[in-house]
Amino acid sequence: MILLKGAEVSSKLKAEVTAVVSAMEGHIPTAAIVRVGERPDDLSYERNAMKKIASFGMEARSFVFPEHISEEEFEREFRAINENPEIDGILLFRPLPSQIDSRLPERMIDPRKDLDGISPINSAKIFAGEKDGFAPCTAEAVMEILKAYEIDPAGKRVVVIGRSMVVGRPLSMLLLNANATVTICHTRTKDLRAVCREADILVAAAGKVGMVTAEDVLPGTVVIDVGINVDENGKLCGDVKWDGIEDVASAATPVPGGVGSVTTAVLAKHLCMAAARR
Repeated sequence: MILLKGAEVSSKLKAEVTAVVSAMEGHIPTAAIVRVGERPDDLSYERNAMKKIASFGMEARSFVFPEHISEEEFEREFRAINENPEIDGILLFRPLPSQIDSRLPERMIDPRKDLDGISPINSAKIFAGEKDGFAPCTAEAVMEILKAYEIDPAGKRVVVIGRSMVVGRPLSMLLLNANATVTICHTRTKDLRAVCREADILVAAAGKVGMVTAEDVLPGTVVIDVGINVDENGKLCGDVKWDGIEDVASAATPVPGGVGSVTTAVLAKHLCMAAARR
């Protein structure tokens, strides 16, 4: 079985991005990372994102607001970031606290600065198959892994477990645009195992520990594990239970070290693209 490691994919993306940045005649692409509150997972991703962006020769600025900020004040602050000509791209951590309407920043954000594809305009572009929209970084990270390892989805049967707007739905559209035949499943799909066993490429993105096992995988299937979970022992794990997977899958992404490690590299790629377009 081939282990689809994210580090190798990130290295390829870094080479592409740094070449573009070096041709920008001194302009340093700059991202705004917007965080409300102190959620541990947001803090961890923020550290990783800022480190990755810096390693790609670009800059990230952190904008942190208290958890109890009013919607009116957040709107004012977010608008200022959005309209700042020094900011090329914006990453907003979600979910937002309950007092802030989640649709507010989605409607406000400049689609050209929308690094993680939250704008309805970018969503529409991805669903329409247009090339100039920003997809959510995790969904695009899956495509980058397939591309880097020369796994062509064209003509293949792909099963995606998960229907969120962060991964499942946009990823399904990206795969469809790449000429795959896509089936979207979820935790309430009847006879999920039978559907999974039809897949040439199986993507687990439901956020449920170990929901995919070796019994769900046909020999030769490529398994992409998007899940980021913590098991009962406090250990990071995905949606795929690895026992026996090596014996049936032709290739699979590890957790950690797979899709998650490519997601921040895609964020950096999006920042470079946003700056180049501006």
